[in-house]
Amino acid sequence: MLLEGVISSSQVSLTRYLSKRPLSSTVFLRSHIGSLSIFTTPETQVKVEPLNPPKLIQNGIKRFVLNQLVIVKGPKGQVEMEIPSFSNIDIDEEHRRIKVSVVNPEQKLQKSMWGTIRSLLNNHVVGVNEGHLAILKFVGTGYRAQLEKDGKYVGVKVGASIPQGLDIPEGITASLPAPTTLILEGCNKQQVMQIAAKIRDFHPPEPYKGKGIYVNNETIKLKNKKIK
Repeated sequence: MLLEGVISSSQVSLTRYLSKRPLSSTVFLRSHIGSLSIFTTPETQVKVEPLNPPKLIQNGIKRFVLNQLVIVKGPKGQVEMEIPSFSNIDIDEEHRRIKVSVVNPEQKLQKSMWGTIRSLLNNHVVGVNEGHLAILKFVGTGYRAQLEKDGKYVGVKVGASIPQGLDIPEGITASLPAPTTLILEGCNKQQVMQIAAKIRDFHPPEPYKGKGIYVNNETIKLKNKKIK
């Protein structure tokens, strides 16, 4: 019959789909971090205010406007966060819960930033209640840190012939339980890790003897020495 050689449009679509499927049989699941609720404590205060003046952010052909300011207060301090116009922050004070949503979840830019905004806001809520830590370990003979100017300056000795160090910005506290261990603490996780990364840049861990400045649980794989 003539119909035996005819393939329906649905069969064609199925054939094309199967031909593009990866070798793995695992079902591809998308992240739903943005839709998760953020739970707060009775001591946490969250409010949203207009950002004046708003800021235009452009990356290539993508552009969006930051016109909202989220202020998070807690026992440890206060953190401010700028969010775009397509983000909605729903604060449920009765149940101490915050929901983050976007105007159009189908749009690629909004969908990609949905989870990021929620994660950053959750980090701020945790930071103002518990704080964020960065532990730096100095590994090497004579490598150590020292606090100066009432804890506002960290001097590091990692084999350089000139004095090296970094000023600690407002909002971050530094402590030195041991000469080879430096602890940074603050409400803003991004700020804490940025300062930790700058201190690490004085001597990143090298792969032959393992000497350098390690952040948190950082590890490296040692290499064999080069033999000529």
